[in-house]
Amino acid sequence: MDVTLHLAQDPEADELLGRSPLAALVGMLLDQQVPMEWAFKGPSTIARRMGAEDLDAHDIAAHDPEAFTALLSDKPAVHRYPGSMAGRVQQLCRYLVETYDGDAEAVWRGVDTGNELLKRLQELPGFGKQKAQIFLALLGKQLGVQPEGWREAAGAYGEPKCFRSVADITGPESLTRVRAHKQEMKAAAKAAKSAKSADA
Repeated sequence: MDVTLHLAQDPEADELLGRSPLAALVGMLLDQQVPMEWAFKGPSTIARRMGAEDLDAHDIAAHDPEAFTALLSDKPAVHRYPGSMAGRVQQLCRYLVETYDGDAEAVWRGVDTGNELLKRLQELPGFGKQKAQIFLALLGKQLGVQPEGWREAAGAYGEPKCFRSVADITGPESLTRVRAHKQEMKAAAKAAKSAKSADA
């Protein structure tokens, strides 16, 4: 895995995401309730604060929880909720250590079908179906991981150039399109909620 991603819109952070399977997984885990670039810059910040050039699942899993929370909480914080996200990152790394001997790429290495890969991703702590499908689409579209039926398993996120998620971000222009799509979805959900309240 050695590609150039543009999810953090920061050269150093994006370089790490493109060469480190664990960094990509942690970035995806952090991608909630904060801007996408902030989330995907997180792995680079964590690595730097740990004095390393990459993330190591064994090191993170074994880190003192309070010290790891402090590491994510230092200004600028890695996430809006650094405490809870520190716990989630450690939980993910513990699972990877127990299940894959700390090798994040083993989650998708040698997987034969998209459905099998989706199942493995959904088994990761902090990865619900939607997050798993988005990451599966990212693997297929940008990281060359394309088991049979991967687009179907990724659902709508697997469609070519759909600009629905981080899987379609390749630069500033596509980031703008994905952000616009997300805002449309939020507005539609809000309108549906209002309509439901009015009917009640």
